Amino acid sequence: MKPRPGAFLTSVMLLLTVTTGMVEAVSFLALGPVFAAVQTGSLLLLGFSLGGAPGVSAAVSAVSLAGFALGAVAGSRVETAIDVRERPWFEAALVVEGVLLGAGALVIWGVGIDTTGGPADARHLAAIAMVACAMGVRNVTALRVALPGVTTTVATRALTGLVVALHPLASDSRVGSGAGVELRRLSSILAMVGGGVLGAWLLSLSVRPALVLAVPAAVVLAAGLVRLFPSRARTSVPG
Repeated sequence: MKPRPGAFLTSVMLLLTVTTGMVEAVSFLALGPVFAAVQTGSLLLLGFSLGGAPGVSAAVSAVSLAGFALGAVAGSRVETAIDVRERPWFEAALVVEGVLLGAGALVIWGVGIDTTGGPADARHLAAIAMVACAMGVRNVTALRVALPGVTTTVATRALTGLVVALHPLASDSRVGSGAGVELRRLSSILAMVGGGVLGAWLLSLSVRPALVLAVPAAVVLAAGLVRLFPSRARTSVPG
């Protein structure tokens, strides 16, 4: 069952966007440089590494890309299987994502992370794979929800749509406009930046990367559980 559009769903999607900023702060500043959600960045970093750029690991980028692909495929199959049974796939996907992020946090707990671009050990690569896998699931979830103006992991479309909708010289009806859509686009951009600021700030205070990653893990897991149990209650009521 697809989640019903409304203020609550929009709030959840924006909250997920904040967690993306935090996840990418950990991925790029502590585990990388690498991206877990914005795989365009990982593709570019892989290219930079293959081109001889110092401080960039091809292995780390490749693991992130592989983990993301695995998460996207698995997320698509699981969500489709749940949807066929007319069960709440959105809530279940959030729980899976939260568990994967939490697992990544546990893997790097107490492990010294080399941020100088040196060789990554097995636990380092495993954490990256788990986080990227979680973001692969997230991207599939966002695509299925298809909330205009809020993709949760990519701000480029929201920024483009906002600029085109607001600038009189760039008006294009095919982009989509309206006060509600533009507000969601602006909120999405601010949420992404805010999450990045929060994650980077916590890391600058020498908070363990595992703890910083545990925050979005807990938020996503809680969002899934909060919506999952009411959804189950509704489906159990005789019609």
